[in-house]
Amino acid sequence: MGENVQTLPYGSWPSPIDAALAAAHDGHPEYVGFVGDEVWWTEPRPTEGGRRTLVRRRADGTQEPVLPAPWNVRSRVIEYGGRPWAGAIVDGRPLVVFVDCADQRLYRYEPGGAPRPLTPLSPVGGGLRWADPQLLLDRGEVWCVLEEFTGDGPTDVRRVLAAVPLDGSAARDRDAVRELSDGSHRFVTGPRLSPDGRRAAWLGWDHPRMPWDGTELVVADVGTALTGARTVAGGPEESIAQADWAPDGSLLYASDRSGWWNLYRDGQPLCPREEEFGGPLWKLGHRWFAPLDSGLIAVVHGRGATALGILDPESGEVVDAAGPWTEFAPTLAVHGERIVAVGASPRSAYEVVELDTRTGRARVIGAEHDDPVDPAYYPEPQIRTFTGPAGREIHAHVYPPHNPGCVAPGDRPAPYVVWAHGGPTGRAPLVLDLEIAYFTSRGIGVAEVNYGGSTGYGREYRDRLREQWGLVDVEDCAAVALALAGEGTADRDRLAVRGGSAGGWTAAVSLATTGVYACGTIIYPILDLAAWADGETHDFESRYLESLVGPREEVPGRYAERSPTERAERITAPFLLLQGLDDVICPPVQCERFLARMAGRRVPHAYIAFEGEGHGFRRAETMVRALEAELSLYAQVFGLNPPGIPKLELAK
Repeated sequence: MGENVQTLPYGSWPSPIDAALAAAHDGHPEYVGFVGDEVWWTEPRPTEGGRRTLVRRRADGTQEPVLPAPWNVRSRVIEYGGRPWAGAIVDGRPLVVFVDCADQRLYRYEPGGAPRPLTPLSPVGGGLRWADPQLLLDRGEVWCVLEEFTGDGPTDVRRVLAAVPLDGSAARDRDAVRELSDGSHRFVTGPRLSPDGRRAAWLGWDHPRMPWDGTELVVADVGTALTGARTVAGGPEESIAQADWAPDGSLLYASDRSGWWNLYRDGQPLCPREEEFGGPLWKLGHRWFAPLDSGLIAVVHGRGATALGILDPESGEVVDAAGPWTEFAPTLAVHGERIVAVGASPRSAYEVVELDTRTGRARVIGAEHDDPVDPAYYPEPQIRTFTGPAGREIHAHVYPPHNPGCVAPGDRPAPYVVWAHGGPTGRAPLVLDLEIAYFTSRGIGVAEVNYGGSTGYGREYRDRLREQWGLVDVEDCAAVALALAGEGTADRDRLAVRGGSAGGWTAAVSLATTGVYACGTIIYPILDLAAWADGETHDFESRYLESLVGPREEVPGRYAERSPTERAERITAPFLLLQGLDDVICPPVQCERFLARMAGRRVPHAYIAFEGEGHGFRRAETMVRALEAELSLYAQVFGLNPPGIPKLELAK
């Protein structure tokens, strides 16, 4: 240790990682693709109103954003969206189609010109939305998923595969859009065409299933429409996460029929392992594998953390890319011998990585991580496994307080915040997150819990949450918190819980039922199950609770007894509630109803609602306000003194 190290209480360490820095680095590149030999992707711009832009990497390595503000390349199909763009080279120049977030129309764009709409506006409900486009230049069309609202209710919606003419003739004429599928599934992914162009494959599923419960792999013949559709794999108890055609015309797909998402070729397993080669389909166009011309297959795979590898389907062997990355996002693109992916590590945020299959070399080619502060201030995570109720394993990442210039006096352990991830069918990845560093560099520990129900550990682990939401997730988070306190890592009297969306639910239920936490931060949460199931949310998740809680007609009592809104009188710990006013997934009425129940209870709390924000904050100024408010809550409850943080007014 250098002689400049100060001894200061936890929570009062000065840090160069301020809220504005964390906000500016929020979000990551997504939806990589090739346009000819060039690599393109989408990238967030938190300081530009939270929009996403397309970024182009030219052959000489220079990168440039393609569309200026206010263009926002983002689809809202199933509200979580999906792949919003596709591109190709036509007459030596890029031709790109993309969805703009504001009006959800599909646009055609050639660099040097202005985007031109290809699809019409709709006056009904949420309008016409598009995702997962495939350019079919020989047909002069874009094939994609069409989501069409038929009324003003969130579930007044239909989804089909559709062909949009590239000549703009459908820009004002809905009838010029050709429907390709018959709407027999409520949900569909974009079509993948076989190498000979004669067959198309896609995934479909129906309420009440979520795509990780059960999907069907459908194959049809390609004519003017898609005919002779037949189910070739999947079903109510088997989740197909992705399908694609190999160059030889065989059909590849990732199925969890063995209990793990593994790869199959025409029904035969290629590499049976107790690890995942797929994941939860929260967005249409997620890709965990991509077939190469050589017959090899690029794969994103792992147990917990994910690696980028190359699978040889003949031997079943996987060779992983060497490099610092410990986590790869579900996006891949291939071109010739090149593979492009998006990877991150505990020392680097997500960046665009290219792997050359001939040399085995991987290198960063885009969105390169640039340390905005000395990396000595980054946390040093520990991958831990804890024991929960009934001896079950709980996976977690523990980020102890860490600051190169400070140590604590040693008279008491560190305050800790338990983070519950959203989903709940999801996972906290082990990557550099400056929001975590914001706390750890000030002397507050963070523990991210991949509670029962999380992905990455097989179907059995995922199924622990079936009908147990609000129990298993809450128990697992509490078990980790108490274990950290029991071993002397965390201060038993200074534990907090925080989460967003489904994690907001877990945080709120934890405050109502466990007595473990001194306070909590609840971010765009679900708080009232019955109302959420009665049409307060969007179509995609409108029946999710049937598997998470149970069929309502069979267990109506559970919907009341587990909801924090119904248990408000049991919450005595201070809390911060953060909400976007444009959220259609977890709408603000959930927070308002909860606060009405808390009225007169004299529990210190704050409610901050943000204009123009939806589900998941996107604007830098929102994130700054939210982070500083959260730190101020912990400071007041734990007796900390972080320098330079505006005081959050807590009402009673």
